[in-house]
Amino acid sequence: MIETINPSTGERLESYPAMPPEEVRAIVERVDSAFRAWRNSPFSERSRLMAQAANVLRHRQEELAQLMAAEMGKPLPQGRAEVEKCAWVCEFYAENARRFLTDEAAPSDATRSFVAYRPLGVVLAVMPWNFPLWQVFRFAAPGLMAGNTGVLKHSSNVMGCALAIERVFRDAGFPENVFRTLVIGSAGVRAVIEHPQVKAVTLTGSGPAGKAVATAAGAVLKKTVLELGGSDPYVVLEDADLDTAAQTCVESRLINSGQSCIAAKRFIAVEPVRRRFERLFVELMQAKTMGDPFDDRVDVGPQARRDLRDELHQQVTDSVEQGARILLGGVVPPGPGAYYSPTVLTNVRPGMPAYEEELFGPVAAIIGARDEADAIRIANDSSFGLGAAVFTRDVARGERIARDELEAGACFVNAFVKSDPRLPFGGIKESGYGRELAAFGIREFVNIKTVWVK
Repeated sequence: MIETINPSTGERLESYPAMPPEEVRAIVERVDSAFRAWRNSPFSERSRLMAQAANVLRHRQEELAQLMAAEMGKPLPQGRAEVEKCAWVCEFYAENARRFLTDEAAPSDATRSFVAYRPLGVVLAVMPWNFPLWQVFRFAAPGLMAGNTGVLKHSSNVMGCALAIERVFRDAGFPENVFRTLVIGSAGVRAVIEHPQVKAVTLTGSGPAGKAVATAAGAVLKKTVLELGGSDPYVVLEDADLDTAAQTCVESRLINSGQSCIAAKRFIAVEPVRRRFERLFVELMQAKTMGDPFDDRVDVGPQARRDLRDELHQQVTDSVEQGARILLGGVVPPGPGAYYSPTVLTNVRPGMPAYEEELFGPVAAIIGARDEADAIRIANDSSFGLGAAVFTRDVARGERIARDELEAGACFVNAFVKSDPRLPFGGIKESGYGRELAAFGIREFVNIKTVWVK
């Protein structure tokens, strides 16, 4: 039995019987059968259906935002924005998939030679709870537009969202088995990966989960795309607009109540401005409202589960014991729910969890640096490489640092890191490999086929 729990209250929301292995196998086989027809459907038909999925999402925006608030504690305004972003990615690929996958001439000694992009088949998506709709749609919109079909293994604590996504595609008019949700726990993933009709796997999640899925997929020679954790550094230089930098940094740190892979985690301020930056940062964090995610005035909701909240608090406690200093928060609020107060740490140094590990919650680690070179060194001194940002009034300086110096898959200047359907998204190092979104994302799970004609 799979249960969903309201993280605001600790109360059980729903119980779902886990699908037995024979039912899972039967669903995968039906999704593979659907692929045989779907792969040959014209782009015009796929585009029509994907645009209709965007309409269904917008029509159900409030319902879906309420569901996310109940299952994982996302504040309602952020939930509404997530639904809108899912509609956007559906429309983006409805409008652009044909162009991204059009045959490309490749001159050779043949009479005619070209590159064709053909779908692979059934793609398994293993998805996390923190953006329970967006993570799925950023895989599903390009995947289905490419002619693939999909099966979803979602996090157990957002099973209601998982089933709601399947209904969106069905009610938009997609053939019944082009996209299906599997009601299974993590123990059932390996068998799905090993199913001969599953051709590839995409995962967004933790490093250990990514390694487990990559190992299982590698053993049966199936391609994977992995978007894993991040400990994004934001570099604040001496010529930065500190008011704007602090505002942007706090906004990024508290996205999704701090539970985002690409939220800012480490704030590296050069010494001439560090103290003022700290003061501004604390003032802005202190002004944020924590509380019931169903209240539109709330900025920070609960953490998704109590065990995750407790793990975060232990990281803070261990860092303080090793010399970090608390400027704000650092306490578990009394009462029910998985809440954690917005927290700011300073004097963060190598060896501390706040320096070495991902802080998946509303905790900011401020690190001082001597100068630009030292700040870049600290930013890159991480096993992660998902996103990074730099703040400076000298745009050319910022662009140079973002392009040439920071080791991450997405580097922003004077703004917080975010995903965008028009731009490729993914990481390096232990933040994973492969790319989602844009033309790069839709081409990850296709056969890039050479055709040579005499």
